Amino acid sequence: MTDMTERNRTDSPDTEKEPQQTRKPTRRGGGDPATRGRTTIADGVVEKIAGLAAREVFGVHTMGSGLSRTFGAVRDRVPGGSKSVSRGVKVEVGEVQTALDLEIVVEYGVSITDVAGAVRENVIAAVERMTGLEVVEVNIAVSDVKLPEEEEEEPETRLH
Repeated sequence: MTDMTERNRTDSPDTEKEPQQTRKPTRRGGGDPATRGRTTIADGVVEKIAGLAAREVFGVHTMGSGLSRTFGAVRDRVPGGSKSVSRGVKVEVGEVQTALDLEIVVEYGVSITDVAGAVRENVIAAVERMTGLEVVEVNIAVSDVKLPEEEEEEPETRLH
């Protein structure tokens, strides 16, 4: 016979079993669980949020300087390359605050001050809402104006 069968035979209903102890729930930690621990946000995350928010504003043609747009267009054509939403965005992220520098190209005919104000407003709202960081400044550099007759700046692809 197995040990289990032997034990079951010797345990009779009259056999006294150990009293079950009721465990008090132990309280672990203190305060709100959301405040236990630390969250860090990478610069690249804030750059992407800011880049997308800036591009949403009417009058913004593209982001970045001519050189960075050229390199970006080449990278976009490489198999496996992805479109960089953070092009033209630089950030400094601290523990609770962030500062951003944006480089934009505006459409001809729009008010640059209005576009810059709208970009600043949209970027601050998006970054603060999504990250909880306080945006202390958004510096905007307008590097170019997109004229209606200008073609898109993309490097020619030549196969020889």
